[in-house]
Amino acid sequence: MSSLSRRSALALGLGVPALMTLAACGSEGGGEQAASGEPQQGGSLTYLEPQTWTTLYPPAAGFYPNGGVVNNITDRLLYQNPETLELEPWIATALPEINEDATEYTFTLRDDATYSDGTPIDAENVVKNFDLYGKGDADRALTVSEAINNYDHGEVVDATTVKFFFSAPAPGFAQAVSTINSGLLSNATLDRTGEQFGPGNAVDIIASGPFVISGEEIGTQTTLAVREDYAWGPASKAHTGRAHLDEIVYVVAAEASVRVGTVTSQQAHIARQIDAPDEPQFEADGLVLYAAPTNGVTNSLSFRFRDPALEDIRTRQALIAAIDRQAIVDTLFTENYPLATGILAAKAPGYVDTSENYVHDPAQAAALLDEAGWVAGADGTRTKDGAPLLLTFNEALPQPRSREVVTLLQEQLAEIGIDVQLLPGDQATQDAARPVPGELQVYHSMVARSDFDVLKSQLSSENRDALLNGYPDGSVGDEELDELLAQIASTPDTEGRAEASAAAQAHLAENAYVLPLFEEPQVYGHVDAVQGFATESVARPSFYDTWLVS
Repeated sequence: MSSLSRRSALALGLGVPALMTLAACGSEGGGEQAASGEPQQGGSLTYLEPQTWTTLYPPAAGFYPNGGVVNNITDRLLYQNPETLELEPWIATALPEINEDATEYTFTLRDDATYSDGTPIDAENVVKNFDLYGKGDADRALTVSEAINNYDHGEVVDATTVKFFFSAPAPGFAQAVSTINSGLLSNATLDRTGEQFGPGNAVDIIASGPFVISGEEIGTQTTLAVREDYAWGPASKAHTGRAHLDEIVYVVAAEASVRVGTVTSQQAHIARQIDAPDEPQFEADGLVLYAAPTNGVTNSLSFRFRDPALEDIRTRQALIAAIDRQAIVDTLFTENYPLATGILAAKAPGYVDTSENYVHDPAQAAALLDEAGWVAGADGTRTKDGAPLLLTFNEALPQPRSREVVTLLQEQLAEIGIDVQLLPGDQATQDAARPVPGELQVYHSMVARSDFDVLKSQLSSENRDALLNGYPDGSVGDEELDELLAQIASTPDTEGRAEASAAAQAHLAENAYVLPLFEEPQVYGHVDAVQGFATESVARPSFYDTWLVS
């Protein structure tokens, strides 16, 4: 491979001194990433991200740019197979021993895994990881992992055995330890503050995965180097030793046209978040489009039902009836974004089809608003008691084409007298507006996790608080829904969790708390010199088995 000229690289606005000019090697359709030929060792892969990472603290790494780094530098106790969604051993040598009510978990650890600083992954270190992740540390601004419920403490049984105790049943813990939120870190790294996990500190984050962070240009580029002595990959992977690549260069390329143009012109290897209008460009020879499912909460609108404008269920039902979801999907997206039939993706654990509650019926929407006391005004906007029916929607920065989605919603809802405003701004602006009463009535979002607990992660005020009611005790503002979310997180058996999940999904639909739009994938485009590319169970990139055709 020859190096791209410095002039050409800088012209792309990537801030990279030298990308690679790539050789096209035939064509391949999307879907499963099947490698051709024997893996080759070596090479530097350039990966384009639409946004920069904000923290490498695993419990707070759910944001895809964060998780895309954490997934490739950390190991976990268990591995969730992205094809089967089954749990498999990784740093733990077997699935855990679990007591009858799921309040005690015992793991046996392999004895040969180490961090990149040479320190061992032993029982003491693993307990230190989960005592932090399960409890958090407010003094250091380190949050509790949203994946872990009811954690009490861990104990060292011996050098390779750990036991975890919970204050109430924690049936999701085994899956939780397979997520990037449970990425294992060295003792020294666990002593850091929240700020010290942020930008400017990347090379000091010590983990045990197949790559280590070797360089950082704040906000623009992060470089991962292979770990030569890595030898403990999950058994079901294509190999278990050293990763094939020598290096991965993560480059922030915010503009979709830059990401697409750089890959299609063979000047970068792979990019995440290929927007639907750009997908046809990857039908050309030498290019591959890969849409990976996220297996969790669908791309949805959540209604702040305690807001005065939305406290009447008829108003929320009118919103749902007025929105033409199929038109949104047909106008803005492709077949990789199937219309949602429920708040959970069809392959997510516990999925229930609640689509009968989301029928498009503008006439019914208008009638419901009339019943709720919203009167059409001279300017077309409905009012009640002198107040206009004005709703603010956020621009969901991590979600594909969110601004365009809200623009279509503005047009559709204006037809029945609802004035929709868009809350733009960076993530800090968005986060600051969420807890303020009256600032935001409708929240556009999704969350990926292949476990029943994903509903609690999305809705609980202790976690993502998508319903925006912000009760400090974790309540969502509805006692019945609170109880169902608690049952999902704390019922020991799978059947009971499934029943609670189904009841919660029905409750959300019947009370018009949410409107699922579509199942959101993570869409990657790459040159077909990239072989063996894969994603983990919720579509974050995994470069462990990836290799380059020279």
